[in-house]
Amino acid sequence: MYAAEEDPLCYPGTTVLRNKLNIEDQAQLDEFELALFLTRADEEMPVGSLDYEHYKAVHRHLFQDVYEWAGEVRTIRIGKGGNWFCYPEYIDQEMRRIFEELADADRLRGLGIEDFAVQAAHVLAEINAVHPFREGNGRSQLTFLAMLMENAGFSFNADVLERERVLDAMIESFAGDEGPLARLITDIASR
Repeated sequence: MYAAEEDPLCYPGTTVLRNKLNIEDQAQLDEFELALFLTRADEEMPVGSLDYEHYKAVHRHLFQDVYEWAGEVRTIRIGKGGNWFCYPEYIDQEMRRIFEELADADRLRGLGIEDFAVQAAHVLAEINAVHPFREGNGRSQLTFLAMLMENAGFSFNADVLERERVLDAMIESFAGDEGPLARLITDIASR
């Protein structure tokens, strides 16, 4: 559960995000959102340059059936587990910096899996710390990782993804230890 300032994207008096089907029950919304996400995730992703605009287009593609604001940067402060993500007034600046650094690193092409994993873990950790969207950040990050891996010539074995391991790795990276995330990425490419 996210902590947030008063959120105009939620139904009044709830923490349920406004959605295209007007579902006001969180469990029902979670079910609806997951089903539509999985459908869109099986489709071809938007074509782009693995840059910030492309990243927003991926989020829009994945969540367009659920939220009017899919692909749009959040405008309120949110946090999780007692930690606050990047304040909204700095999101664009930070995301541009992350994607400029990724472009400067040739989008991690030409690296061995170990170096790729370390650098990709850093990119994902930074995107996660920014948390640019109101919802769907983790799924967008994993989708982007798959695209980044494909672009660098690595396969993405989704069978390796275990929810708890992914969450733990992301939490550790937020706390400054990107090692578990790098090992997860290595395993995704190696199995």
